[in-house]
Amino acid sequence: MLSGSIVPSLGCTRVRLSVSMVMGEMQIMNYSEIRKYLGGIAPFNALGQELLAEVAAQSEVTTYPAGHAILVQDGMPSGHLQVVRKGRVKVYLRSQTGEEIVIAHRGEGECFGLVSLLGGTRSRSHVVAEEETVCIRVRKEIVVRLMESNPVFAEFFRSSLFDRLIDRAYGEIYRRNSLYGSSDKLFFGTPLRDLVMRDLVTAPQSISIRDAAATMSEKSVSSLVLVDDNARPAGIITDRDLRDKVVSKDWDPHGTVRDIMSIALITAEGSDLCFEAILKMIKCKVHHILVIDRGSLKGIITDHDLITLQGASPLSLAKEIEDQQAIEGLVSVSERITNLVGLLLKGGEKASTIARMIAALNDRLFIKILQIAEKQVGAAPVRYCWIVFGSEGRKEQTFRTDQDNAIIYEDVSDPVEEDNVRRYFSGMTKLVSGYLEQCSFPPCPGGYMASNPLWCQPLSVWKRYFSQWIHEPNGEAVLRSLIFFDFRHLYGDMALSEKLGDTLEALLEGMESFLGFMANMIVKNAPPLSVFNKILAGKSGEYKNTVDIKIKGLASLVDAVRLFSLEKGVRETSTLERIEVLRNIHTIVGDLADDMKDAFELMMMLRMKHQAEQVAAGRTPDNHINLKNLSIREKKKLTEAFMLIADIQSVIIQRYKPFIL
Repeated sequence: MLSGSIVPSLGCTRVRLSVSMVMGEMQIMNYSEIRKYLGGIAPFNALGQELLAEVAAQSEVTTYPAGHAILVQDGMPSGHLQVVRKGRVKVYLRSQTGEEIVIAHRGEGECFGLVSLLGGTRSRSHVVAEEETVCIRVRKEIVVRLMESNPVFAEFFRSSLFDRLIDRAYGEIYRRNSLYGSSDKLFFGTPLRDLVMRDLVTAPQSISIRDAAATMSEKSVSSLVLVDDNARPAGIITDRDLRDKVVSKDWDPHGTVRDIMSIALITAEGSDLCFEAILKMIKCKVHHILVIDRGSLKGIITDHDLITLQGASPLSLAKEIEDQQAIEGLVSVSERITNLVGLLLKGGEKASTIARMIAALNDRLFIKILQIAEKQVGAAPVRYCWIVFGSEGRKEQTFRTDQDNAIIYEDVSDPVEEDNVRRYFSGMTKLVSGYLEQCSFPPCPGGYMASNPLWCQPLSVWKRYFSQWIHEPNGEAVLRSLIFFDFRHLYGDMALSEKLGDTLEALLEGMESFLGFMANMIVKNAPPLSVFNKILAGKSGEYKNTVDIKIKGLASLVDAVRLFSLEKGVRETSTLERIEVLRNIHTIVGDLADDMKDAFELMMMLRMKHQAEQVAAGRTPDNHINLKNLSIREKKKLTEAFMLIADIQSVIIQRYKPFIL
């Protein structure tokens, strides 16, 4: 039986009529006809006769004329689950650009409206009758109870509607709209363990009400979990309890919090999906759920968290960055950017798309930090430009990367002014570096940061650096070239970085010897393949059965593409963008462009998935992929990627033979 009676009598033959403004004609189905029809389709055929009778008795029938908008995207949510008895409807989304994205067509025996019904605040899609359509409408409260009490009923919608509707629809929006996609797919299909946004704040149940309120205020939380002497959860107090039980009733604030706490703690498993938590909150009329993951308390999720989770979309995060005025606000946003990688992976995004999104958000974060720092130290005395390089310069970041940045500022002739400029940038760059570290960007171990005076220089010095590296190539010069020649403008006067780019392009003309030195260093990093083209993994120690996907795979491909780009004067820094430009101007890349892009995508994806799993397990991410964790197809594709790199390196050896040692 459903929880609570939903009909006064099971034996009634009541006729459920719907007479509404949308009707083309009055449709009449009596109780028996509705019951018979629902009993012949999934998932209602799994309810059992008694339960089916209750559902049928409380359902109604409505006819929609052709072209009628049953639901409107971002409009009022559905109050019913609707089953098509006759006719057909179209379910679609309207993208940011106005493009219509058709999710599905629902015909006889199929359902629609569940996502809108469970979402609560708005409809996620448009639903329009393509022809005159008759629907049996099942009320929201009945559907919610069935989802909670009947596992077969719930599983049907989770595996069919949610997978087909949400995954396809919002995956398509992300692919088409990149940074401006919706987050609803992530919202409904994400396990709760991935949604816990805050550490669990606990306190002994013996403390006073006043102390409990002070703790909640200090930690900026709306709930406090009270624990017993064995540190096990004993109850919970919320800000509503403080209002309703203490303030409004003049309760003694010196009394123990045990007197007003709620003993009933609602919990959910970390593996439960987000929409299951929503259903539990609706049924239990609570605003907080404790998340238990693998037997341990992981944290707490509130209804506010579930609402603001939709702010995990890249666009919402970007807006939140822009709204911040202090470093403290940026710290929390930076953590959510990191979490976004795992969520986007679950959403089926391509590795390159995720990397571009993360780069775009990190750029905005970095720029905001610079703006905050400028307000604190004052305007710069000269024009300057922040540049970034390495993976950040190529927009190929995964999880947190080191600080790889520098400053180019305009030349000044007066020694006193030059001294003032250096003092200004010394203080400003140290401030920025500290802020970046607070936002989980660790300092570069090699010191390649603007806070290092070597890499905070006037344009003339940067030109001299580049000239020396190219005309006097040695191991250190080539290494620095591999790092800095991927630079791109981030903030400030772009003309300065463009002038440096012009200088680099002019310096490289006819410098086959320098490119040869670079080629020599590149081919020494051979892919891990045996003579029989079998992947060579670590044989012992911590990295047994693993291969470093970054050093032995991605870096080799990135280095080769950079070499070809410098040879042809290509200004793009992204590896995929470089390949696309080189396709039409470089014979080697022209023949292998698609294979190179596929290899890059594969290795980036394997790296991201591996690191996402490590972050989820609370470990520091690395690049050592365990071959035993790969599928047969993944191993085959990875072997092919390494073979492609080996072929490219062979061509490089032939092309720069005089310089290869």
